[in-house]
Amino acid sequence: MKQVAFAACLLALFGTSPSGPAKAAGAVRSPEACAPDLLDPVPERPARARAGSAFVEEIQRLAGPARDAEVVKQVLAGNFPDFLRRLIPVTMRWTPPGGAPIDVTICVTPDYLAVGGDGDFVRVPLGLPAAAAVATRMGFLLPTTKMVDAIYDQAQIRLAPAPMPPTAAMESTDYFWRHNRTVEDQRIQTSGAQAALTAGQKKDIVLSNRLRSKPGRVAIYGWHRPNGKPIQPLSTVHGKNYADYSHGVRLVSMTAYVNGEPRWLPDILQDPSLAPSVNSEGAIPHLDRLLDTIR
Repeated sequence: MKQVAFAACLLALFGTSPSGPAKAAGAVRSPEACAPDLLDPVPERPARARAGSAFVEEIQRLAGPARDAEVVKQVLAGNFPDFLRRLIPVTMRWTPPGGAPIDVTICVTPDYLAVGGDGDFVRVPLGLPAAAAVATRMGFLLPTTKMVDAIYDQAQIRLAPAPMPPTAAMESTDYFWRHNRTVEDQRIQTSGAQAALTAGQKKDIVLSNRLRSKPGRVAIYGWHRPNGKPIQPLSTVHGKNYADYSHGVRLVSMTAYVNGEPRWLPDILQDPSLAPSVNSEGAIPHLDRLLDTIR
C-alpha cells in the first residue's frame, strides 16, 4: 500500500493524517540517527500543562475508557515529557533466503508514554484503541514483538521487572502511579539519562496478526528479565480496553530506514519480502483493516 493510501485510511480511522513521516523522505540516511522532522506532528508542551502528580490526582477515581480519554486528551495537547521527544534508532539485521543482509532501523521513543514534565511525570497504561489513536495521530505505530526484543537488546538502560501483587486493584490509577515511582527509583539508581533508551520496566502493547482471529482483544508482550527472556509471551487474553500497571505504550515512527534509505514502516510491515526483518510473524497484510478492528 502506498503512503498516501495508508494515510487516507488513518484519516478515516482517527480523523487525522500522519504528516510527519511523509516529510522525512529526504532526511537523515545514517542508521545512527533518526531524522528530527519525524517529530514534526508532535505538539509542544503547553507552558501551564499539568504535572504528572497533579494529573494522577485528577484521574484517581477513573478507570478504563474514561481514564484513557483523559490521558489521550493530555498527550494530544502536548503534555508529556521533553525526554520523550528524542527518537532513538534501533537496527535489526535480517538475511532473506539466498539474499544479502538487510538492515532495518526503526526510530523509537526512549521510554514509555507518560503525562507531565521531565521533573514530574507518570508513565500511563492505555487500552489498545486509545494507544493506537495516540500513536497514529502523532505519526507513530505500536511495535511488534520482534521490535520489542530488539529494543531490549539495544537498550542503554535495562531495568529488572518490578511486579506488584496481582490483585483486583491492578487496573487502578493508584497502582500504576506507585509502580511508576518504583520504576523511576530504579532508573535513577542506574545514573542513566532520562532520554537514554530504556527497557525492561513494562510490557508492551503490540501489533500482531493474532488480533485478526481475536477481534476485541489487546496483544501484549515483553517485560524482559535480566536474562533477556520476557515474563509475558505474546498474549491476547484481555479485552481491548484492558490496561493494568504493567502495560506501557512504546511509540515507533512510521518512517524507518532500509539499508539507510527512508521507507514507510507500514509498507515494510505489509511487504512479505521485508516484513520478517521487523516482525516475527512475517507480513501484516492490509494493516489498515487490522487497525480498523481495534477501534
